[in-house]
Amino acid sequence: MTDDGTLPILRFHGAAGTVTGSCHAIEIGDRRILVDCGLFQGSKTEKELNYRAFPFEARSVDAVVLTHAHIDHSGLLPKLVGDGFRGPIYATPPTIDLAAVMLPDSGHIQEIEVERLNRRNGRRGRAAVAPIYTADDAMATIERFRAVPFETWREIVPGIRIRFWNAGHLLGSASVEMEIETPARPLRLLFSGDVGPAHKLLQHDPVAPKIWDYVICESTYGDVDRADVTEEHRRATLKAEVKAAWRADGVLLIPSFAVERTQELLADLALLMDRGDVPKCPIYIDSPLATRASEVFRRHAGELEEGGRLIRAMEAHHIRFTETVAQSIALDDIHDFHIVIAASGMCEAGRIRHRLKNWLWREEATVLLVGYQAAGTLGRILEEGASEVRIQGDPIRVRARIRRLDLYSGHADGPELAEWVRHRLPVEGGVFLVHGEEEAIAGLRARIEAFYPAGRILAPSLDGAYRLEIGGAVDVGDPTRPPRIDPNRSGHPDWHNDWQSLLLDLEAQLAGAADDRARGVVIRKIRRALEDA
Repeated sequence: MTDDGTLPILRFHGAAGTVTGSCHAIEIGDRRILVDCGLFQGSKTEKELNYRAFPFEARSVDAVVLTHAHIDHSGLLPKLVGDGFRGPIYATPPTIDLAAVMLPDSGHIQEIEVERLNRRNGRRGRAAVAPIYTADDAMATIERFRAVPFETWREIVPGIRIRFWNAGHLLGSASVEMEIETPARPLRLLFSGDVGPAHKLLQHDPVAPKIWDYVICESTYGDVDRADVTEEHRRATLKAEVKAAWRADGVLLIPSFAVERTQELLADLALLMDRGDVPKCPIYIDSPLATRASEVFRRHAGELEEGGRLIRAMEAHHIRFTETVAQSIALDDIHDFHIVIAASGMCEAGRIRHRLKNWLWREEATVLLVGYQAAGTLGRILEEGASEVRIQGDPIRVRARIRRLDLYSGHADGPELAEWVRHRLPVEGGVFLVHGEEEAIAGLRARIEAFYPAGRILAPSLDGAYRLEIGGAVDVGDPTRPPRIDPNRSGHPDWHNDWQSLLLDLEAQLAGAADDRARGVVIRKIRRALEDA
């Protein structure tokens, strides 16, 4: 693992050059610790990593430290356990409560989607595939969690101890302080986790100490500079979007992460309606996960800012939670204006895809994107103005209004991240920028270079490895081992996105051809191109 076992190696097995699949490994001697073990989302190429073997032996991992419950940080823990991991998973108490509903839900979704895929594969004569893990696998994983309160030291293996600090991103979210014993002195590391923005409705501002050897910092919005806004400005902007979307027979669809984003939107929409700023209408929370997560928020309301207002919103008579599939399907038959908040936030799975399939082709619909859309996701494709998309294999014309509202992001923007790093100084060894796409990392790097040496700002690629010496990191990546993904393709649309776009273009070309003869010319050209390939 290391040259002599006395200095740690830091490996980046996820969220390197992309925003999902967070997984960082610390190896020293015969000890291996993971910080996060998240599901890859985004392009099909990246999602396929979820099915492949880990780049390490699961049985060799002594412990996992989980920053928060979001699936891109926690979603491969059941696979890790299924592959033989038998150690503890350390997290804050609220994170454990959220993971107890989120991980089984993730397993259930995978079971359903693989069942549908296998039906299609069977018709096409293709081999069946197995889910990454099941809901039962996820339940077995919950038994491995161990609660650690904020700002409390815990030794997780001999010579390594951790302490959690509130990251302000999500209920229970944490930055991880880690001290590693070395022959010279303890080495101090800080993993930011996901850092929350200012003016977040339910979360307190992020906190963490100063003076580090290394800081591993997220960069999701490193190239974004949002306008400073107050809570009232955010609500006024939401009010304007609701009013613009209002159609007598229309709908406002909000793809949203089921945990926290949904609760924030619910609280603000309920307040706007109670004050008469927008007319009251039914608000459907079309996500069983969001329903269960809301109950976790209710139990931890005392730890939240504005927790009482969230509880009042959940109890409002015009707020309705759909539980069963039948209740969800029935939403497509509603004719009066209504609002639907449904997972997933990037439109990649869950009930939102069914709502989009039913409404995208209608001019009376509005889709309001309220969170980050990773490259290659349906959400990003809609955000970038696609006139036609494919959902579950069917081409769908986009006639609905596609709107974006970035004021509910759970992530700090570029200036806030740079200030977060500035307040961690001095950092002797280096700052690693992770959990961001290429442009975001470049943007945050430029901001940090204004007050920190450029040569000590590092942007690791997937599976990159560094020996953490006192005073500076040394790249010890193995050049003989090819990366699991070409670094130039990580965080970008892939061949599958190109293929879906080609199919839509071909269908449009054939539909627009003057007659059968013209359509035959198009098809023959394609056949010749295939023969020449």
